[in-house]
Amino acid sequence: MTAITDMPDLPRAARRPQIGNPVLRWLRTNLFSSIPNGILTIVLLAVLAKGVIGFVQWGIANAVWLTPANDSSACKAVRGLGACWAIIPEKYRFILFGTYPFDEQWRPALSVALFITLFYLSSRRALWRRELALLWIGALVLTSVLMWGGVFGLPFVSQDRWGGLPVTLILATSGLAFGFPLGILVALGRRSKLPAIRSLSVLYVELIRGVPLVSLLFMASVMFPLFMPSGFNIDKLLRAQIAIILFAGAYLAEVIRGGLQAVPRGQYEAADALGLSYWRKHRLVVLPQAIRHVIPPLVNTFIAFFKDTSLVLIIGIFDLLTTAKTAIIDPAWQQFSVEVYIFVAAIYFVFCFAMSRYSRSLEATSGR
Repeated sequence: MTAITDMPDLPRAARRPQIGNPVLRWLRTNLFSSIPNGILTIVLLAVLAKGVIGFVQWGIANAVWLTPANDSSACKAVRGLGACWAIIPEKYRFILFGTYPFDEQWRPALSVALFITLFYLSSRRALWRRELALLWIGALVLTSVLMWGGVFGLPFVSQDRWGGLPVTLILATSGLAFGFPLGILVALGRRSKLPAIRSLSVLYVELIRGVPLVSLLFMASVMFPLFMPSGFNIDKLLRAQIAIILFAGAYLAEVIRGGLQAVPRGQYEAADALGLSYWRKHRLVVLPQAIRHVIPPLVNTFIAFFKDTSLVLIIGIFDLLTTAKTAIIDPAWQQFSVEVYIFVAAIYFVFCFAMSRYSRSLEATSGR
């Protein structure tokens, strides 16, 4: 009977038994592997500790959380020492809903709840069916009825009174929902064998990407009505929406084109061998693979456009950031803008972080 004596050639450190506390071993390996790394770790930990302690003292320990109605005297007494979070319960309805009639603010609140519910349902892959698209259409119609009113006994509210979070969600959701299919068509057009379609697609992308979004919003607000027939006027929010859709479509087209180029040539040939038409080939074979390749840049573009909706201030639309700026015009609360901006930043962070986490899970499941 022959004994097996061949052993794998392992490094001596790997053959040595691992002893000691695993936490201390991890710290030594990752944070204190050398003298320079140890010094840098200690300095960064000291700076981080100082920042955390300072924020806890300012934002929690010495903060003012509630004050009597529209009375900021308690906040002024601790100004510089503690935060004045009392401005949030005092101004949160204006920040979230702008100048929408106070007694009717349940309508934009319900619209926001509808959007969040649809976002959650859309993140469940098991629900990716035709019924979900119909649900989105019905929810958008219901949102329009809630925001405008004028039917079912709801008072009419003009678009000039809209503001805050509902406007941000409407602009971002509609812009990306219509910009994404536009981007797919333009990306396919740039790869078309027909010179006219390819040239128009290239011209559209280069023209839109060559100017900032502010310029497009300004042109949509000022120049676009000049080309309309006399007496025909398009809603200001719709004009901004068109500009955002065109801008999003150009950027998304380049992202999707990168995914199309990453699909192996053999996939196109296999689809042709099966006798699939041009549109069936791209819908069933090419586009699913192309989009899977570019999930990270796609979500990065979505997040950027969600934050870029704040630029609609240039044409007089009050989005979430603009209503926050307007809320601190009140002389009694003018000195406490930092707390308002932190509150708004937290709202933006929640939505952007949710998109980022969802993209990671989608990328992980798509790669299986």
